[in-house]
Amino acid sequence: MHKIILLLTIITLNLTFAQTKKKQILLVGTFHYANPGLDVAKLNSFDILSEKSQKELEIMSDKIKKFGPDKIFVEWEFNEQADLDKFYNKNTDSLFKTNKNEITQLALRTAKKLNHKKLYGMNLYTSFRYDSLMMSMEKANQQDLLKRNNEWKKRNEKDHNERITKSSLQELMLHYNKKETENKNIQWYLEVANRAGNPDDFTGAHLVSNWYKRNLYMYSLIQKLTESTDNKIMILVGAGHAALIREFITHDPEFEIVELSTVLK
Repeated sequence: MHKIILLLTIITLNLTFAQTKKKQILLVGTFHYANPGLDVAKLNSFDILSEKSQKELEIMSDKIKKFGPDKIFVEWEFNEQADLDKFYNKNTDSLFKTNKNEITQLALRTAKKLNHKKLYGMNLYTSFRYDSLMMSMEKANQQDLLKRNNEWKKRNEKDHNERITKSSLQELMLHYNKKETENKNIQWYLEVANRAGNPDDFTGAHLVSNWYKRNLYMYSLIQKLTESTDNKIMILVGAGHAALIREFITHDPEFEIVELSTVLK
């Protein structure tokens, strides 16, 4: 009788644990390895194809493989998943030597080592009218705000461009995944962008809401595409996106964040 009670207790505890155990998310914010020049700040390129960087990528991807994500989500258009599938099945040796994008260099490299069948695109583009934002500031004669915005841009350019001249790839990745670095990415939207325009002009708030919406759309896809059998996932996104996605995960009881610094140590 005592054995039966003990067995039932163990089963109950295991079921409770299974129901409360959170799925682990390795959230990786990154700078753009290929630097397509689409960001407002003019950032210098990092030599991702150098022998040193390629060795670091091998070490980083090995450590992420050890963490063992069941799925890897990347900043590729969700509506173009078929193109991502074709891209994933290309000759990887050739891609690693020619394609500088972080999706190829880190996500695809890691997924192949894990024998994954695919990567998961989760990006949903929304408009980002930076030119309209500047016009609203000019129209409202917000000279102080224009000056603050310019200082933000110069500070970000200087920090990144100085950092890539003296930092290894792993050091850069760890920097962009610090909470204080992520918080700076959110701060510009509220400190500068949201203030833009006259009282009856909500161009700034519209840009900020579109930014939040884009990240919410991405997070919605992560939630819906993560299955009950997935215990661990990895998300690779630009550092600005990672800042908001981190905030969403914090308030989602089904997930918990595993820091990149913990995985790469």
